[in-house]
Amino acid sequence: MNSRRDFLQKLTTSAVALPFLPLYASSEQFNFYDQLYDGPVLRVAIMGLGSYGTRVAEAMQTCKRAKLVGVISGTPAKIKDWQSKYDIPKKNCYNYENYDSVKDNADIDAIYVITPNALHHQAVLRIAAAGKHAICEKPMALNAQQGQEMVDACNKANVKLLVGYRMHFEPNTLEIIRMRNEGDFGKILFFEGLSGFKIGDPNQWRLNKELAGGGSLMDIGVYSINGARYMVGEDPIWVTAQETKTDPIKFKEGVDETILFQMGFPTGAVASCLSTYSMNHLDRFFLNGDKGFAELQPSTGYGPIKGRTHKGELTKPHVTHQTLQMDKMAGIILAGEQAVVPVDGVEAVKDLKIIDAIYEVCKVGGKKELDL
Repeated sequence: MNSRRDFLQKLTTSAVALPFLPLYASSEQFNFYDQLYDGPVLRVAIMGLGSYGTRVAEAMQTCKRAKLVGVISGTPAKIKDWQSKYDIPKKNCYNYENYDSVKDNADIDAIYVITPNALHHQAVLRIAAAGKHAICEKPMALNAQQGQEMVDACNKANVKLLVGYRMHFEPNTLEIIRMRNEGDFGKILFFEGLSGFKIGDPNQWRLNKELAGGGSLMDIGVYSINGARYMVGEDPIWVTAQETKTDPIKFKEGVDETILFQMGFPTGAVASCLSTYSMNHLDRFFLNGDKGFAELQPSTGYGPIKGRTHKGELTKPHVTHQTLQMDKMAGIILAGEQAVVPVDGVEAVKDLKIIDAIYEVCKVGGKKELDL
């Protein structure tokens, strides 16, 4: 297994993808894709044509409100292949040197950045300067300072900055959030998030500090960080963390192998989370309250997401995550719609502040107070 993409894809191999369904699917809403749609469509270019970029492109073929119309890549052969496969006109194809000229292309509304982490910051700044909306994969940047600069640049340019938090649209996840908001779990007491897999190729960019910004925490651990926040329904006010490393050759200085971290929340709830590149079968969220519980396993894979609560099994229909994400993001950008859980740059900066704090306390110990 070479990467988080492979890990998540493995969890999906048996899934049957359904077309787009609204957030809280009902029998009436199953007909969404049987109906004609003639509203505005978000025209998207994808930057970074690797495995996940391909997954997003494939998912967008069944979107109603978002359409793949352009590409940005440093590999001419990939551009040529995508042109043919997705019927992309040559004028909508760019490389990493010339994509600033997208500002003169009225046929592209937004650019989805799906590149190594270290490239996100400059890409979004350039996209904002070109007057285009930006969608960026997570983690949005290498640290909170970079993330805030990205938010500020997009605000100054009056364009949207959204982040690829696909779980914020996932139906079973949103059912747990609905139940929590309605008090079904009572007072929230505890969250556990387990995110990990055994990473393969030691030469891949995810194990390169300069490109990844870290190790497992930046790649898979962000799911437990963000998941703790949307499952508990609060932002943490403190964090502690401990790093362990069994293979310092594969996981060089600044590339974390395994981190245990704990967070505390304003109402007294606590979270215990694990991020690792050295253990398989770790994709589980558990939420405990004084009146009930919720569990997701798998909790963040490409689906189907499975889970249960004290009231029984969660049965919301599986939806191709990236199809749902892109259609909902089109609504946010074009129609001012709101996500149940925010997917904007401000949300991402909060996660980056937590990541910064976790790395700090791994080095110096103690407890770090958070101001999100």
